[in-house]
Amino acid sequence: MSKPRKPKGRPISGWLILDKPVDFGSTEAVSKIKWLYKAQKAGHAGTLDPLASGMLPIALGDATKTVPYVMDGRKIYEFTVSWGEERATDDLEGEVTESSDKRPSEQQIRDILPGYIGTISQVPPQFSAIKISGERAYDLAREGETVEIPSREVDIFRLTLLACPDANSAHFEVECGKGTYVRALARDFGRELGCYGHVSGLRRTFVAPFAEEAMVPLANLVALEAIEDMDERLAALDALLINTCEALSALPHLVINDDQAHRLKMGNPILVRGRDAPVAESEAYATARGRLIAIGEIGQGEFRPKRVFA
Repeated sequence: MSKPRKPKGRPISGWLILDKPVDFGSTEAVSKIKWLYKAQKAGHAGTLDPLASGMLPIALGDATKTVPYVMDGRKIYEFTVSWGEERATDDLEGEVTESSDKRPSEQQIRDILPGYIGTISQVPPQFSAIKISGERAYDLAREGETVEIPSREVDIFRLTLLACPDANSAHFEVECGKGTYVRALARDFGRELGCYGHVSGLRRTFVAPFAEEAMVPLANLVALEAIEDMDERLAALDALLINTCEALSALPHLVINDDQAHRLKMGNPILVRGRDAPVAESEAYATARGRLIAIGEIGQGEFRPKRVFA
């Protein structure tokens, strides 16, 4: 009987909050970071299009188990809408499908914004990762098919007009929930204003719970390749990582001792005692000595592990 193969790379765990440059794909970025860190595995929490820049949280090692908690978090984008053209992709990449000489006034733009705040119905772009009959919408669109994509509800918490630098464009900031397409907002703005529009600039500045100040430019990481000593280079890279449990900051937190940590790692529940101990929680996380041990549920005086970390 053959032995299971040992994973290649370092068993490192943590989050790198990458400031992704334009013209660099999210999958390409993850591959680059995984290679730089010599990590066993890596993944990202929310795709950014190649034409978009900004925050791309990348999880390394065991931190990939916490990706869903970041995917569900609020996000903030700054984006520019260019008026006068609607495009197949709803951004600069696509061919022009509609055009208009009409341009909206600043007041006209401000007047429509309240209708896009709250829980709204949105139809994702034709070029999106939405699955239609098992296939990605963007694959069907590239083959020339126009498909019916059902609308879905998304949450817009805040939408602000930042500036109108000229008659042809407007700059916005939006704070939104999971699954919101900024390109669809630009498309719908243009249709409602009767002038058409598409996204000509997009930058993500926040993905809960990570702040803008945590972002590390790709150029800073690439510069560390100049360090010839591998141990020294990896130490410099590791210093930029954020603790895995930061991704779970919205959940209740238990601080446990080494004996309790051992029990959880074996898949066993532990007793939850104390005046301030949570009574019942569907999800919580436990740490020992500042390290993430498990995500689990609390009930009947116990913390029961559902996902254990190395």
